[in-house]
Amino acid sequence: MDQGDKKRQVAKAAAALIEPGIRLGVGTGSTVNHFIEELGPWRGRIEAVVASSRETERRLRTAGFEVADLADTGDLDLYVDGADEANKHFHLIKGGGGALTREKILAAASRRFVCIIDDSKWVAVLGRFPLPLEVIPMAQSYVSRQMVRSRGLPVLRKGFVTDNGNAIIDVHNLSITNPPDVEARFNQIAGVVTVGIFAQRPADVILVAEDGGVKRLDRR
Repeated sequence: MDQGDKKRQVAKAAAALIEPGIRLGVGTGSTVNHFIEELGPWRGRIEAVVASSRETERRLRTAGFEVADLADTGDLDLYVDGADEANKHFHLIKGGGGALTREKILAAASRRFVCIIDDSKWVAVLGRFPLPLEVIPMAQSYVSRQMVRSRGLPVLRKGFVTDNGNAIIDVHNLSITNPPDVEARFNQIAGVVTVGIFAQRPADVILVAEDGGVKRLDRR
């Protein structure tokens, strides 16, 4: 089974978790795009849909959904999003698509966070995928120096601006053995808006698409 088939399978498994009348948050990325394609039968049966990025909002509107603001919906019942890496502790690295801040807000505001990935994203230790940091533009140099002191290799994502008007620094060469601690420390660096580690608010459910089908993992 190729990666595209796996993404479609796990998207379909996530859509099966939707219930009538819920307030749904939708993440950003290639796997989530397949999830949006599965939402057609739920038009008119979901109380509210909130998007984590302008791109996701555009796709939802194209699919026939009205997109609400989180300020109007209050807390969400379900948030579905992908990840760049996930581990057995339900910790994630996210932000490859640059929407990490809004994704983190929706995850925090949701009663249940379901992460959908294919098995290439499953890792023993986070950090093989470069860690994204959303950074206030004037702090790019300062934050990069702090990353070097943490033994990372910071690379500015050139030509990219987040939906919030900020920059992304991708930090290579990290081995993140204690994700909650690293998330807390990096979040305290002046100029960092959000770090792409999702450990303080981990996933509640991870759906992993494998060659043999979709495996469900539930955090206790």
